[in-house]
Amino acid sequence: MTAIKGLQESQVAALQQRYGKNVFNFERPRRLYHVLWDVVREPMFILLTIALVLYFVLGQHTEGFMMLVAILFVTAIAVYQDMRSTRALQALKQFTEPQATVIRDAIKKEIRTEDLVPGDVLVLEEGNLVPADASILQQNDLTVNESVITGESLPVEKNHTPEHNRIYQGSTINTGKCYAIVTATGNNTVLGKLGKTVTGIVTPKTALQKQVSRFVRRLAYFGLSAFAIIWLFNFLRTGMPLYSLLFALTLAMASLPEEIPVALSSFMALGAWKLSRLGIISRQPQTVESLGSVNVICLDKTGTITENRMTVKGVYEFDKDLFIEPGNKFRNSPVLLYAMLASEKHPFDEMEKAIVEAYNTYARDARIDTMEMVHEYPLEGRPPMMTHVYRQQQLHLVAGKGAAERILQVCKADDATVQKIMQYTVELAKKGYRILGVASATHSMETFPASQDDFNWKLEGLIFLYDPPRKNVRRVIRQFYEAQIEVKLLTGDYPHTAANICEQVGIRNHNRFVTGDEVMRMEDDELVRTVQSTSLFARMFPEAKLKVVNTLKATGQIVAMTGDGVNDAPALKAADIGIAMGKKGTEMAKLAADLIITDDKLQNVVRAIEHGRGVYSNLKKAIRYIISIHIPIILTASLPLLLGWKYPNIFTPIHVIFLELIMGPTCSVFYEREPVEAGIMTMPPRRQSNRLFARSEMLPSIMQGLLITAGVLSLYYYTMSAGNSLEVTRTMVFTTLLISNLLLTFVNRSLRENIFQTIHYKNNLAIWVLLISTGFILMLHLVPPVRSIFGLAPVSFNSFLLCTLVALISVGWFEIYKAIRYKRRL
Repeated sequence: MTAIKGLQESQVAALQQRYGKNVFNFERPRRLYHVLWDVVREPMFILLTIALVLYFVLGQHTEGFMMLVAILFVTAIAVYQDMRSTRALQALKQFTEPQATVIRDAIKKEIRTEDLVPGDVLVLEEGNLVPADASILQQNDLTVNESVITGESLPVEKNHTPEHNRIYQGSTINTGKCYAIVTATGNNTVLGKLGKTVTGIVTPKTALQKQVSRFVRRLAYFGLSAFAIIWLFNFLRTGMPLYSLLFALTLAMASLPEEIPVALSSFMALGAWKLSRLGIISRQPQTVESLGSVNVICLDKTGTITENRMTVKGVYEFDKDLFIEPGNKFRNSPVLLYAMLASEKHPFDEMEKAIVEAYNTYARDARIDTMEMVHEYPLEGRPPMMTHVYRQQQLHLVAGKGAAERILQVCKADDATVQKIMQYTVELAKKGYRILGVASATHSMETFPASQDDFNWKLEGLIFLYDPPRKNVRRVIRQFYEAQIEVKLLTGDYPHTAANICEQVGIRNHNRFVTGDEVMRMEDDELVRTVQSTSLFARMFPEAKLKVVNTLKATGQIVAMTGDGVNDAPALKAADIGIAMGKKGTEMAKLAADLIITDDKLQNVVRAIEHGRGVYSNLKKAIRYIISIHIPIILTASLPLLLGWKYPNIFTPIHVIFLELIMGPTCSVFYEREPVEAGIMTMPPRRQSNRLFARSEMLPSIMQGLLITAGVLSLYYYTMSAGNSLEVTRTMVFTTLLISNLLLTFVNRSLRENIFQTIHYKNNLAIWVLLISTGFILMLHLVPPVRSIFGLAPVSFNSFLLCTLVALISVGWFEIYKAIRYKRRL
C-alpha cells in the first residue's frame, strides 16, 4: 500500500488538457438562444406578435411601438426567470457532484469526479460508485455490480489478474476494497461509448406538473372559445374583421394563464437550491414537490437515529460463562480476539472500528498482527455473518462473527445452549446493546469449504456494543408526530435492541415488532394491516425493507425513507423520497436517494419537509392570486360586449399586457420569496389527488375574482351611465383593477392570517411591489404622454378615491372572511 504514490499534482493539468474533464458531453448546455426560442414559441408571445402586426396594419403606430416595447419587456422577464431557474439548477448540480478518493503525491485526498484523469489511483470501498474505467492494483474480497454495463444483476468477483482486473464507470463496489488506476474517463469509458448517461434520461412529469398542465390546458381551451365568440360578436356589430380580431386578442391574452407553468418550474428549482444552502441536497428539483406530502417516514437506526459511533461495552465468554467489561481482563479474552480477526484489518464499518479499537487498547499482540489472512467470506446470509481465514503454521485459524442466531446455528448448539445464549442476548438487547456472536475453528486442508457455514465451528461467546442515540433526536421524532407524520423504524438490529432505542427516542407503539422473515412470509392483505399498525420492524434485510416501503405506497401513503448503507439502496430508490446521509452514507445509498443530508442530522429531514410544505403553500398562493385577478380581467373584457353596453370594448391588448407585466413577476418572484408560515408543521400533510385544488380551496379564489369583477363592472356601468367619455370610463375601470391587483397581492400572502400579521413577514420584495405598483398608477394619472398611450383621461381626486374605495371593498372582504373563519382579530 505504501508503494502506491499515485500521480503528482504537477502532472494533472497537462493530463486534463489532453483528455478533458471526466464528464459526458451528450447534453448540450442551455444557451441564450435556446431560451429565446422557447419564449418565441410561447402562446402569449405569438398573441403579442399578432397584436403588434395588427396595430401597424391599422395605422395605430403609437400603440404598435408600445406593443413592441411590451414584447421586449415580456421577453426580458421570461429570459430572467429562465436563467434564474437555470442558475439554481446548475448550483444544485455542483452540490450533487460526487466525490472520488484518490492518491496523489502519496497522499489520500478527496476530489470531484470530473477532475479525475487517466493515471489517477482510486481508492474504492463497499458502496462506492466507480467514477471512471480503471485497472485493479490491489484488492481485498472485491465484488462489483456491473449491471449498468452488462445487465447482469449478480455481483462479479474481481482481482488484480489480467482476466479480472477491469472495473467500469457506473458500476458499484458490492463488497471489499481496492486500489485501481484510472484508464479512461468521460466519453472514452465503456459507459460513455454506450451513451448511457443520467443526463440522457427524460424525467417523467410529476403529479403536480400533470395537474398544472391539465389546469392550464382547460383555461387555454376556454380562452380559445372566448376568442372566437368575442371576435364574432365584434364582427357582427362593427363589420370590421381586423378591429374585431384585435379585441378578440385582448380576451385571449387575458384568458391565458402563462404565469402558472413559469411559477411552477421557478418554485421547484429555487426551492431545491435553497434546500442545498441548508445542507439538504436534492438530486432533482421535483423532489421539493413531494416533501409537502410525506405522511410516513421510515427510519434506519444506525447512523440516523443513533450516532453510528460504537464502543465495545463487554464480552460474554461461553466456556467460562463469564461477562467481562473492558479492562485488563480483556487481554486474554478469546471473544475479543476472534471478533477482531473476523473484522477488516483497516475497517470502514463503525462496528468493526470499535472492535479493532478495543483490541488495540486492551489486548494487542504483535504475534497476531503478523498473521496472514488467506481467505475471506463476505458478510452474507439471513441473519448475516462473515468469516476470515488465517494461515498459522500447519493449520488455518478461522474466525467468524455475526448475528447470535446465525452463530448458534453454524456451531450446531444444543437446545440448552441456544436457550441460554438467546436469554443473555435478549437481556443485553433490552439495555440497547448491539450483540454479535463470535465463533472460531481450525482447518487443516489447503482448500476451503464453499460456504462459511461448513467449518467445524466452536462457540466462543458474545461481544456487545453500544451506539448512543443522537442528541435532540427525541425532539425531532416529536416534531414528526406533531406534523402528523407516522414514524416507523426499519433496522437490521435485534428486536429488543431496537425497542430500547425506540423507547429512548420516543417512537410510539414499539412494544410490538415484526421481523424481516415474518414480512416476507405474510400475504398481501395481512402485510397491509401490519405495516399500518406496526412501528418497529427488526432483523430487516434489503428485500424486507423494500417490501414494507412498497406496501406502504400501495396503501396510498407518501413514504420517505432514510438510510446510509448499501443494503438500504433498494428501499431508498423505491420510496417516494429516499433520504441518504451524506457524511457516512455509501455512494450507492446517495445514488439511490432523492435527498442527501450533508451533515447526517435528522433535524434536517424536518427542515426539508417544512421547506417542501412552504414551497407548495406559496405556489398555491401564487396560483390562487393568478386565478383571482384573471377572472375580473376576462369578465371585464367580455361581459360589456355580450350585454350590449355603450362602451363594449374597454380594454385593448396594451392594457392586458401591462397587467401581465405586473402579474408575472408578482406570481413567480414575489410569492416565491415568501417565508414559511408559522404553524405549517402542525397541519396535516397535503393529500395527492388528481385535482390541483380542493373545492373548498378554489371557492375563496373564485369569490375574490367575482367580487372584484362586481366592483369593477359596477363602477364601469356607473361612470358610463353618467355620460362620461370612453377614456374617462376606461381610466376609472383600469385604475380600480390596478389597485385591486395591488391589494390582492398582499391579502393573499396568507389564507389564514390577517394583513396585520402578514405585514411582518420577511420578504424584501414587498416594499418594491408596493412602490413600483403605486408608481405605475401615479404615472398613468400624472404623466400625459403615458396617459395618452393607454387611452386614458384625467379624472378628479374624488374619482380616484372612489376607485380606491371600490377596490378596498372588493378585496378587503377576504380579511373579514379570514377573521371569522379562523377567529383572528383584525
